[in-house]
Amino acid sequence: MRKRIPYLFLVCFFCLCSNLTYTQDKLNKKGKIQFKIDLSGEWRFIPDSLDKGYAGQWYNKILKDKVDLPGSMTTNGKGEDISVNTPWTGSILDSTWFKNNEYAKYRKPGNIKVPFWLQPIKYYKGAAWYQKTITIPVSWNIKHIELYIERSHWETTVWIDDKEIGMQNSLSTAQIFDLTNELKSGSHQLTIRVDNRVKEINVGQNSHSISDHTQTNWNGMIGELYIIARTPVYIDHVELCPDIKEKKVITKIWTKNIAGMPVKTVIDLAAVSDNTKAEKLKTQKYEVTVSPDSSFFEAAYPMGNKPLLWDEFHPNIYSMKITLNDHNAKDEKNILFGMREFKTDGTQFTINGRKTFLRGTLECAIFPLTGYPATDVSSWMHIFRVAKSYGLNHIRFHSWCPPDAAFEAADRSGFYLQVECASWANDGATIGDGAPIDQYIYDESQKIVRDYGNHPSFCMLAYGNEPAGKNLTEYLTAFVNFWKQKDSRRLYTTGAGWPIIAESNYNSTPDPRIQHWGEGLKSIINRENPSTNFDWSTSISKYTNPTVSHEIGQWCVYPDFKEIKKYTGVLRARNFEIFQDKLKQNGLGHLADSFLLASGKLQSLCYKAEIEAALRTPGFAGFQLLDIHDFPGQGTALVGVLNPLWEDKGYITGKEYSRFCNATVPLARFPKMVYLNNEELQIPVEVAHFGTMPLKNITTTWEIKNSHGRILFNGKLSATTIPMGNGFKLGEIKQPLATIKVPSKLTLTIIVGGHKNSWDWFVYPALLPQAGKDILLTQQLNEEAIDKLNEGGKVLLTLKRGTVKKENGGSVAVGFSSIFWNTAWTDGQAPHTLGILVNPKHPALKQFPTDYYSNWQWWDAMSHSNAIILDSVSKNLKPIVRVIDDWVTARSLGLIFECKVGKGKLIVSSVDLLTDAEKRPEAIQLLYSLEIYMDSKEFSPETKIDVNKILNLLQ
Repeated sequence: MRKRIPYLFLVCFFCLCSNLTYTQDKLNKKGKIQFKIDLSGEWRFIPDSLDKGYAGQWYNKILKDKVDLPGSMTTNGKGEDISVNTPWTGSILDSTWFKNNEYAKYRKPGNIKVPFWLQPIKYYKGAAWYQKTITIPVSWNIKHIELYIERSHWETTVWIDDKEIGMQNSLSTAQIFDLTNELKSGSHQLTIRVDNRVKEINVGQNSHSISDHTQTNWNGMIGELYIIARTPVYIDHVELCPDIKEKKVITKIWTKNIAGMPVKTVIDLAAVSDNTKAEKLKTQKYEVTVSPDSSFFEAAYPMGNKPLLWDEFHPNIYSMKITLNDHNAKDEKNILFGMREFKTDGTQFTINGRKTFLRGTLECAIFPLTGYPATDVSSWMHIFRVAKSYGLNHIRFHSWCPPDAAFEAADRSGFYLQVECASWANDGATIGDGAPIDQYIYDESQKIVRDYGNHPSFCMLAYGNEPAGKNLTEYLTAFVNFWKQKDSRRLYTTGAGWPIIAESNYNSTPDPRIQHWGEGLKSIINRENPSTNFDWSTSISKYTNPTVSHEIGQWCVYPDFKEIKKYTGVLRARNFEIFQDKLKQNGLGHLADSFLLASGKLQSLCYKAEIEAALRTPGFAGFQLLDIHDFPGQGTALVGVLNPLWEDKGYITGKEYSRFCNATVPLARFPKMVYLNNEELQIPVEVAHFGTMPLKNITTTWEIKNSHGRILFNGKLSATTIPMGNGFKLGEIKQPLATIKVPSKLTLTIIVGGHKNSWDWFVYPALLPQAGKDILLTQQLNEEAIDKLNEGGKVLLTLKRGTVKKENGGSVAVGFSSIFWNTAWTDGQAPHTLGILVNPKHPALKQFPTDYYSNWQWWDAMSHSNAIILDSVSKNLKPIVRVIDDWVTARSLGLIFECKVGKGKLIVSSVDLLTDAEKRPEAIQLLYSLEIYMDSKEFSPETKIDVNKILNLLQ
């Protein structure tokens, strides 16, 4: 047992050393003593792929290579070239790249290109050693000394000279090593071994904390990297618990004392707001005695008469300065916090007692330029700024936890965050079955809450994503109960997606969405006639706590090949290069931008339908998109209206998106989207409102415009006060349509208190004049049709669904929506297409108003059709309506095309325009438009096709 030093002697010794350090220590620019050694810059380095370093005692050697830190091996150009044998971290469900001939050229050395995800310039899996010489001043001999690594990936072992300090393996928080007993004044060799392999702790190979699907499985150290000397009595960590009702903050302080005896000290607490209008708060002083080793202190800090509350509209933050004064020794912490209370009220969330609705997206550690997450506040401020411009107020961190800078940026931006404990325990990993991950999840969650728990943006915590395991429900129930009892500052659930248990503060479930995994063409959006009058009331009626819909959307868009040049960092879009090659190979390279814009418009329409369904559901708590920006992994999932760099793609802006995704959104319940002009429009109008307060005495106005922007109808609904919540009924729009004489695309716009939302819908004449007297309308290319063509006649061949041969397009699963996630990762889930591309000025569509992309009037056609592979007929065909194929196959697909056959002229429609036509006004109108065109002089096909080519299309 070491001998205790008398307290008076200890104080005198501290004072003497403090005076001596001014002459012995290097001073900074302000003339103050440096108690921090910045470790950024050049380090010595060596990889250890064969695991020889431990046995070879490399910590005793001078390493020869060089790298710069903060950074990774990849940012330093270290590692192996990508090959067919690269030991990736992450599932590859579609293995065709490894064996199919079409990818053979991409498997050759010097031209390796993988389609699974963004491709790093170098790759390394294993241990690597980093080394630096440091010099410790004399004054540090009596201080507590720490090595601070803001983020290491991931198992990190530290040596000082030949002494092993220890190992840490947090994926979510800073790794801090106590060097007090080993660092004396003088020169020392600091050696750090970093290992990025999955070993006994398996968080799941697809976890975004480690997976190549997004941030890459990098090896290195990023963020702040330093050694710091602190006073012998120092602040270990702090927990701030706001109480908005009592206008105070319960301040809990844990201190450490290496002096070996009790020390009397003074703790100062002072909260400051950066809002100049905030009330000035007084410093509170407390005399305490810090016991040897560790002590705990708690105080209620008064926040004045009117503390500024924190929420998405008013992200008011305070900084609590905590000073521990021990005579001449001083230790300080400045901690951001906010006066907020994130709770539940029945089936909805509340912020400071007011209902709120989560409008969220995911962040899956997607950082294409570095391959690892940003650790600076400005980068994260940009992300939240863009997300807010699209009407969002929430981000879920899928199977990882971001650095502190993300929390600070969210604090300042007013975002509600769901954080997860670095795990997706699935596909080779499980939880609750006694494996080391079970304890790791608890350890990781406690580190996360300890380091980031004071941030007001940190509102929700889950174990991670979509778990597997025989005992997962029991394990996660205990996990939720543990945290509910331990810390009430946020809400807790089991896992993102499942399981749902009564103990959770809120549910996360994929049930309330318009397309489910594996549902294909049986989903709401592909199975049922278009409308905007459905919601998720039935789905959530069985729950008494809030329900958040899990990973809604997943609607794809065509690749934007202009992005390729933007990947200037450690990752390259080789996947896009493969897809671009395929498009060019099929003679469609000139259509790349058109495919992007047309599929993007359909994607936006699908997201609008998805989000509005959530907003229409009374008592619903919120949604989490997958994703507002592209997910570059899992076979390339182009589900974002933004690219991985958080840039828009040119087909929808934040201003447009935020009309249907915002705190206040007008909503219209269309029973259908296509009408006849002998009908009356009857549309219930409601609003979802989660603003700062009820809207008083609001008069809702509406207007209907045609495609030329001319107002055809308008009106007002009765004035009312709009409460907080969704499902509030504003009235009904009733409007006869008899004055609309021509087929029309119309737009209804509803304005509620300055908030606008719009819907496209369509009106066709109930009675159409006869057309196509000299046209043979048939569903079979029979003898009569062939004779008609040989005689110079006109034939309109409208095919029944299922009559096109598989090899000619019959195997292409056509639906109205765009591709869900992607075909590679979903085992070819339908649909396989991304909508249509059409020339809206083509005379064949003069009586069927259309834009260049899919809108609701095309739902019927897409639901009654097969695609036709045009190259099986002729490479020269220019279809009237083109179908956009999956970017992986990039085939030239048509829905309607025209050609010369024999002496005659033919239109082939792979849309069935006859079956049950009396129930399909769109089919009647499209058929009429084609017939009018065929009756006109404009019907003059250029491409001549042998009749056998047409016959060969069919079963």
